[in-house]
Amino acid sequence: MRILKVISLLMDYPSAELQLARDELQQAIDASREISREQRAALSGLLARLADSDLMDIQEGYNEMFERGRFLSLLLFEHVHGESRDRGQAMVDLMAQYEAAGFAIGVKELPDYIPLYLEFQSSCDPIVAREGLADVEHLLALLAARLQERQSDYAACFTALLQMAGHEPQEAIDAVRNQVAAEESDTSLEALDKIWEEEQVTFLNGDQKDACGTRPAAGRAKDAVAVPVHWVDFNDKALPAGRA
Repeated sequence: MRILKVISLLMDYPSAELQLARDELQQAIDASREISREQRAALSGLLARLADSDLMDIQEGYNEMFERGRFLSLLLFEHVHGESRDRGQAMVDLMAQYEAAGFAIGVKELPDYIPLYLEFQSSCDPIVAREGLADVEHLLALLAARLQERQSDYAACFTALLQMAGHEPQEAIDAVRNQVAAEESDTSLEALDKIWEEEQVTFLNGDQKDACGTRPAAGRAKDAVAVPVHWVDFNDKALPAGRA
């Protein structure tokens, strides 16, 4: 589903390439029939803000939103396993799934990075892609609710994904609203220091600096190789450049 490629780009670290691809991305949003008109309008609003704003400003805002604490981490397994050893095995299993499908990633990319996960799902059969979204629907609802609490337009990405997973987005979000309301902020200095102190997890051989879990959540998403905008050729079913 090509709309998954668009959402992957919108959710990734903001870039000049994204801004230059505005018209192409907008056309893809307008053409999508996997999501409702309301969801298309919300994604269009996010795209417009990202395209019209100063790049440094939106990059700073992105860092503040997604790279401070774990509540809004874009690493799937961080919400499930934290930095436990179970996360390492989950990483290995997900990488095996990518490899079995012929989907290669760079050595510095974390396989549970949500934009990368969406890129993979966009290359799958639509039924398989919907099942892949359904597998993480609870996390999608939590992230959507947390973003709505912060009045962030990035929530549009997650409500669209929930709809593609087969849910009425607001119902799914309301189901976790009490959990989100009871959460304490994890962006304090004390909470961030605690992340540094937690157990390290290594699931790949090689230098520790490139292994998963050797750094806190803040800053890791940006270290992943950015998804290049030039692969958004929706008439070409080949994998993006650098991933085949």
